[in-house]
Amino acid sequence: MRLTTKGRYAVTAMLDLALHQDQGPITLADISVRQGVSISYLEQLFAKLRRCRLVESVRGPGGGYRLAGSADSISVAQIVEAVNDSMDATRCFGKGDCQDGQVCLTHHLWSDLSNRLRQFLSEISLADLVSREDIQRVRTRQDGGKCRTASQVVSELERII
Repeated sequence: MRLTTKGRYAVTAMLDLALHQDQGPITLADISVRQGVSISYLEQLFAKLRRCRLVESVRGPGGGYRLAGSADSISVAQIVEAVNDSMDATRCFGKGDCQDGQVCLTHHLWSDLSNRLRQFLSEISLADLVSREDIQRVRTRQDGGKCRTASQVVSELERII
Protein backbone atom coordinates (compact mmCIF):
# COMPACT_ATOMS: atom_id res chain seq x y z
CA MET A 1 0.00 0.00 0.00
CA ARG A 2 1.28 3.40 -0.94
CA LEU A 3 -0.36 6.76 -0.96
CA THR A 4 0.43 8.13 -4.42
CA THR A 5 1.41 11.67 -5.34
CA LYS A 6 -2.17 12.17 -6.50
CA GLY A 7 -3.48 11.67 -2.96
CA ARG A 8 -0.62 13.55 -1.32
CA TYR A 9 -0.97 16.57 -3.62
CA ALA A 10 -4.75 16.61 -3.26
CA VAL A 11 -4.46 16.71 0.54
CA THR A 12 -1.74 19.37 0.32
CA ALA A 13 -3.81 21.55 -2.02
CA MET A 14 -6.93 21.20 0.11
CA LEU A 15 -4.97 22.07 3.24
CA ASP A 16 -3.56 25.12 1.44
CA LEU A 17 -7.12 26.14 0.59
CA ALA A 18 -8.20 25.70 4.21
CA LEU A 19 -5.22 27.69 5.49
CA HIS A 20 -5.96 30.61 3.14
CA GLN A 21 -9.77 30.51 3.05
CA ASP A 22 -9.99 33.85 4.87
CA GLN A 23 -8.51 35.48 1.74
CA GLY A 24 -11.49 34.56 -0.44
CA PRO A 25 -11.31 32.26 -3.46
CA ILE A 26 -7.79 30.92 -4.01
CA THR A 27 -6.38 30.46 -7.51
CA LEU A 28 -4.60 27.31 -8.60
CA ALA A 29 -1.69 29.58 -9.52
CA ASP A 30 -1.38 30.65 -5.88
CA ILE A 31 -1.46 27.04 -4.67
CA SER A 32 1.03 26.10 -7.37
CA VAL A 33 3.48 28.80 -6.25
CA ARG A 34 3.21 27.92 -2.56
CA GLN A 35 3.23 24.14 -2.91
CA GLY A 36 5.41 23.58 -5.97
CA VAL A 37 2.78 21.60 -7.86
CA SER A 38 2.12 22.30 -11.53
CA ILE A 39 -1.09 24.10 -12.40
CA SER A 40 -2.06 21.44 -14.95
CA TYR A 41 -1.77 18.72 -12.29
CA LEU A 42 -3.82 20.81 -9.85
CA GLU A 43 -6.48 21.31 -12.55
CA GLN A 44 -6.85 17.54 -12.87
CA LEU A 45 -7.11 17.09 -9.11
CA PHE A 46 -9.55 19.96 -8.64
CA ALA A 47 -11.85 18.61 -11.35
CA LYS A 48 -12.21 15.44 -9.26
CA LEU A 49 -12.50 17.36 -5.98
CA ARG A 50 -15.23 19.53 -7.52
CA ARG A 51 -17.15 16.47 -8.79
CA CYS A 52 -17.09 15.08 -5.25
CA ARG A 53 -18.33 18.44 -3.94
CA LEU A 54 -15.30 19.10 -1.75
CA VAL A 55 -14.49 22.41 -3.48
CA GLU A 56 -16.46 25.06 -5.34
CA SER A 57 -15.16 27.16 -8.18
CA VAL A 58 -15.76 30.88 -8.29
CA ARG A 59 -15.62 32.44 -11.77
CA GLY A 60 -14.66 35.91 -12.84
CA PRO A 61 -12.25 38.49 -11.47
CA GLY A 62 -11.14 37.47 -8.02
CA GLY A 63 -12.24 33.92 -8.77
CA GLY A 64 -10.62 30.69 -7.79
CA TYR A 65 -11.58 27.86 -5.49
CA ARG A 66 -12.93 27.58 -1.99
CA LEU A 67 -13.89 24.71 0.26
CA ALA A 68 -17.43 23.50 -0.41
CA GLY A 69 -17.99 22.88 3.29
CA SER A 70 -16.41 23.78 6.57
CA ALA A 71 -12.85 22.59 7.20
CA ASP A 72 -14.06 20.47 10.09
CA SER A 73 -16.51 18.59 7.84
CA ILE A 74 -13.91 17.49 5.27
CA SER A 75 -11.73 14.50 6.19
CA VAL A 76 -8.41 13.49 4.73
CA ALA A 77 -9.99 10.17 3.70
CA GLN A 78 -12.65 12.00 1.65
CA ILE A 79 -9.95 13.92 -0.20
CA VAL A 80 -7.86 10.83 -0.95
CA GLU A 81 -10.90 8.88 -2.11
CA ALA A 82 -12.09 11.81 -4.26
CA VAL A 83 -8.97 11.61 -6.42
CA ASN A 84 -9.38 7.83 -6.70
CA ASP A 85 -6.33 7.02 -4.63
CA SER A 86 -6.49 3.56 -3.13
CA MET A 87 -6.03 2.95 0.56
CA ASP A 88 -6.12 -0.79 -0.02
CA ALA A 89 -3.12 -2.78 1.15
CA THR A 90 -4.27 -6.07 -0.36
CA ARG A 91 -2.91 -7.38 -3.66
CA CYS A 92 -6.41 -8.25 -4.82
CA PHE A 93 -7.89 -4.78 -4.19
CA GLY A 94 -10.13 -6.24 -1.50
CA LYS A 95 -11.79 -8.80 -3.77
CA GLY A 96 -10.47 -11.83 -1.88
CA ASP A 97 -9.26 -13.62 -5.02
CA CYS A 98 -5.56 -13.09 -4.31
CA GLN A 99 -4.40 -16.70 -4.69
CA ASP A 100 -5.85 -18.61 -7.61
CA GLY A 101 -9.28 -17.06 -7.05
CA GLN A 102 -9.22 -17.70 -3.30
CA VAL A 103 -8.26 -15.68 -0.25
CA CYS A 104 -4.50 -15.79 0.40
CA LEU A 105 -2.89 -16.47 3.74
CA THR A 106 -2.43 -12.80 4.65
CA HIS A 107 -5.50 -11.30 2.98
CA HIS A 108 -7.28 -10.53 6.25
CA LEU A 109 -4.16 -8.93 7.75
CA TRP A 110 -3.81 -6.50 4.83
CA SER A 111 -7.54 -5.94 4.69
CA ASP A 112 -7.56 -5.01 8.39
CA LEU A 113 -4.65 -2.61 7.79
CA SER A 114 -6.58 -0.97 4.93
CA ASN A 115 -9.62 -0.54 7.16
CA ARG A 116 -7.54 0.99 9.97
CA LEU A 117 -5.83 3.38 7.58
CA ARG A 118 -9.18 4.47 6.14
CA GLN A 119 -10.59 4.90 9.67
CA PHE A 120 -7.49 6.87 10.80
CA LEU A 121 -7.69 9.27 7.84
CA SER A 122 -11.48 9.60 8.30
CA GLU A 123 -10.88 10.90 11.82
CA ILE A 124 -8.60 13.75 10.66
CA SER A 125 -10.30 16.84 9.30
CA LEU A 126 -8.78 19.79 7.50
CA ALA A 127 -9.61 21.85 10.61
CA ASP A 128 -7.54 19.42 12.71
CA LEU A 129 -4.58 19.96 10.41
CA VAL A 130 -5.04 23.75 10.27
CA SER A 131 -4.91 23.93 14.07
CA ARG A 132 -1.56 22.13 14.33
CA GLU A 133 1.41 24.32 15.29
CA ASP A 134 3.80 22.50 12.97
CA ILE A 135 1.53 23.16 10.00
CA GLN A 136 1.16 26.81 10.98
CA ARG A 137 4.97 27.12 11.08
CA VAL A 138 5.21 25.72 7.55
CA ARG A 139 2.47 28.09 6.41
CA THR A 140 4.36 31.04 7.88
CA ARG A 141 7.52 29.95 6.10
CA GLN A 142 5.72 29.43 2.78
CA ASP A 143 3.90 32.75 3.02
CA GLY A 144 6.93 34.61 4.40
CA GLY A 145 8.79 35.27 1.16
CA LYS A 146 5.57 35.27 -0.82
CA CYS A 147 3.22 37.43 1.19
CA ARG A 148 1.46 38.45 -2.00
CA THR A 149 -0.65 36.03 -4.00
CA ALA A 150 0.25 35.34 -7.62
CA SER A 151 -2.74 37.42 -8.75
CA GLN A 152 -1.55 40.35 -6.61
CA VAL A 153 1.90 40.17 -8.22
CA VAL A 154 0.32 40.15 -11.70
CA SER A 155 -1.83 43.17 -10.78
CA GLU A 156 1.23 45.05 -9.56
CA LEU A 157 3.13 44.21 -12.74
CA GLU A 158 0.21 45.37 -14.88
CA ARG A 159 0.18 48.73 -13.04
CA ILE A 160 3.91 49.14 -13.63
CA ILE A 161 3.75 48.26 -17.32
